Amino acid sequence: MAKFAASASPDIKIRPFICACSHDFPFDTVQMPLNCFDATFRSFETKVLPELNRRGIAPLGMKSPGGSGEMVSQGGVRIEDALRYAMSLPVATTISGMNSPAVLRQNLAIAKGFQPLSEAQMGSLREQCKEAAADGRYELFKSTKKYDGAVGPEQHGFPSPKELPA
Repeated sequence: MAKFAASASPDIKIRPFICACSHDFPFDTVQMPLNCFDATFRSFETKVLPELNRRGIAPLGMKSPGGSGEMVSQGGVRIEDALRYAMSLPVATTISGMNSPAVLRQNLAIAKGFQPLSEAQMGSLREQCKEAAADGRYELFKSTKKYDGAVGPEQHGFPSPKELPA
């Protein structure tokens, strides 16, 4: 299985993907952040998701409430809406991190009662989040090194995120 994961700028992450696809590299999945804030700031939903669906590659959505839930805790969207939005996109699955049994139960309850949002409901939620989403402050995985791991850079002889300036 060939997987491609991306969580920074779609404009940067899409280049190696398109290059690999042009050489008939058989990607099975692409994992990327997909949430109701994404459409406003460096959007994977608008720039990458349609291409994956066109090519028959399974999109895996992640970071539905933000990297650490900032969209819910600070950004003014309810967890139910954040998860329902992400699960309403044309994806193979939505991956939602859980840091406690309570969050697991909450997510299971949302999934059990899941009804996809209509296009109008999705548009309304994007509009509700537009101002807070405009500068990426709730999607730090796109604009900072906060979520970067050290393994990849070290494998290629590059400085770790801790060694880079903030």
